Amino acid sequence: MSELLTHPLFWPTLVITVTLILWATSALPEFLTALLFFAVAMMGHIVPAQTLFSGFASSAFWLVFSGFVLGVAIRKTGLADRAAAVISARLTGSWWQLVASVVLLSYALAFVMPSNMGRIALLMPVVGAMAKRVGIMEGSRGWFGLALAVGFGTFQLSATILPANVPNLVMSGATEGAYGIHLNYLPYLLLHTPVLGILKGIVLIALISWLFPGTPQLPREPMQSEPFSMAEKRLAVLLAIVLGLWVSESWHGIGPAWIGLAAACVTLLPRVGFINGEEFAKGVNMRTCIYVAGILGLAAAVTQSGLGDAVGAWLMEVMPLDPGRPFTSFAALTGITTALNFIMTANGVPALYTTLAQSFSGATGFPLLSVIMIQVLGYSTPLLPYQASPIVVAMALGRVPARQGIKLCLALALVTFLVLLPLNYGWFLVLHQL
Repeated sequence: MSELLTHPLFWPTLVITVTLILWATSALPEFLTALLFFAVAMMGHIVPAQTLFSGFASSAFWLVFSGFVLGVAIRKTGLADRAAAVISARLTGSWWQLVASVVLLSYALAFVMPSNMGRIALLMPVVGAMAKRVGIMEGSRGWFGLALAVGFGTFQLSATILPANVPNLVMSGATEGAYGIHLNYLPYLLLHTPVLGILKGIVLIALISWLFPGTPQLPREPMQSEPFSMAEKRLAVLLAIVLGLWVSESWHGIGPAWIGLAAACVTLLPRVGFINGEEFAKGVNMRTCIYVAGILGLAAAVTQSGLGDAVGAWLMEVMPLDPGRPFTSFAALTGITTALNFIMTANGVPALYTTLAQSFSGATGFPLLSVIMIQVLGYSTPLLPYQASPIVVAMALGRVPARQGIKLCLALALVTFLVLLPLNYGWFLVLHQL
């Protein structure tokens, strides 16, 4: 027993496991669990402070923060209601069509806007206003479905677009750093879009329509088209500038988080901005910001403590990787990324998995690049919401209870692994990737 207690991985494993259980079960508020994790990890010297609190310095944290600020401004000025009126005017009374429009909008925006958090920040106020306009009130099952459509459509489907997802960027960077392989936009899109984009999007629409039924009611009279107010015009110009800078990131090199933060500062400026201190305090959910920082800090702690390497080595020993059984090996590699998702969350999985890809390639007989690509299905299909911070943010903005997010996570994962995984394997074969 004493040997176990003195093992260098015992206390990190214990602290991280308890934290994950608390997040998964929602036994405590998510932000409180994050604060407890910070406190215990620091008192126990689990990892250095700069590692533990690295989430507060990450772009994801500041994208969440700026997203809340911009969302408050979009709602206050009336831009959300105006956009919602334009979209809802083209819908029928069909619930599945409303869900499909939200999912499609979430996916389409990923092609021009590189930030998951930024897309959610822009979409949630618009979808909220659209839902209210067609009689789907906040707190109803239908509203939960639309909020989850934003979160799941934004995170899961954008995994098929190379620059549109943080885990994709982590994978791309790790692949180039470890093996000198540069991932290209179009081949990546062709490999993943048919199954993980189009088919998964259809499954997502069907599951939300079934699990979260709603009855939209079109307004009897169309919304009167009033002239843009000066505040709407100024905010529209600011958002256009932000979107343009996000899209052109590869040219100017400024990250989406810092563009969003600058826009949030402009939004808060006296006389120039759109919201005051009281509206900021009410609209910006610091609980969610702390939760996101906790998730990112935990992922960094897993890597820094050596727990991630230990789990990866153990998985290689127990998973059925065999060149003679290619489909089993394909499923096993997906299973490895799914397992890593529990301890590292989606943003951290590619960093560890990619470093092990050469060993996986030798054990399965698959080409190295194919082994790297297989992980996308696993990290883009979380079993629990905490594994994907964009989903957490969408749920927080929409005030969706944890059990509703878990229900959709598990249902979509079940269909993905039973139906889409074999189809994805077949598509890899068609493209001669295995």
